[in-house]
Amino acid sequence: MKELSPRAQIVLSMLIFGTIGLFRRAIPFPSSVVALARSVIGLVFLLAVRALRHDPVDRTAVKKNLWRLLIPGAMLGINWICLFEAYNYTSVAAATMCYYMAPVFIILLSPLVFGERITLRKGVCAAVAVFGMVLVSDVLTTGLHGAKGLAFGLVAAALYAAIVIMNRTLEDISGEDRTVIQFAVSAAVMLPYVLLTENVAALRFTPSVTVLLLIVGIVHTGIAYVLYFGSIAHVPAQTAAILSYLDPVVAVLLSLLVLKEPMSVPAMIGAALVIGAMIISELKD
Repeated sequence: MKELSPRAQIVLSMLIFGTIGLFRRAIPFPSSVVALARSVIGLVFLLAVRALRHDPVDRTAVKKNLWRLLIPGAMLGINWICLFEAYNYTSVAAATMCYYMAPVFIILLSPLVFGERITLRKGVCAAVAVFGMVLVSDVLTTGLHGAKGLAFGLVAAALYAAIVIMNRTLEDISGEDRTVIQFAVSAAVMLPYVLLTENVAALRFTPSVTVLLLIVGIVHTGIAYVLYFGSIAHVPAQTAAILSYLDPVVAVLLSLLVLKEPMSVPAMIGAALVIGAMIISELKD
């Protein structure tokens, strides 16, 4: 992927992330099983890439940050389960927009966690995003239809915000090292849960399902994360943040055009408000 510029790598990773809802819909397995497969396959892929590059994990950095890696790693698996459950109970567009409320949670928690001041612009953008999320949910016209999916999406967003905040406390560790360890922890946490709660022996790993799982694990997890973390340090943080909103745009378009999921005009306006507000919040003061 070195022939691609850092910006192009981020764009490609966001385009990949934006399609994961389509693949989740096509996999007839419980969300916990899909999330576990994603962790394991993604981990194996990343380790294989590192081995081919003769680039071992920095054990010193891992030991230095061990506890601050374990908790986000455990949360990552739960985060994926909640996101995949959201896709099961509501539209891909609505689930994705719920998930992209994570920046709002980060903005609201920043004064408490980092002592950062919420500027007027960020405060207004957060409020606009929340209003946009109300429109996306269609709660004003249909009541609590699909509320379970929306709740899973918002829980996933809260978990992702917590993961981002905790990762900001890590010291002297590369993005790839952090990702490998957190994938490993995620898999270790989810494995006993899946074995205790799911009848794994009854799952039918047909060729098509196996291929879909491999795509989710290798492409949506391994390759996308390599692209993202391999380029994130080489572009301005503001640029990376703004480009990340290609993910929900792609997800919404695919929801409408490929899955033919209905989306009301207010919901479309709400999606535009959420994405627009978060992009504006990332602009320099």
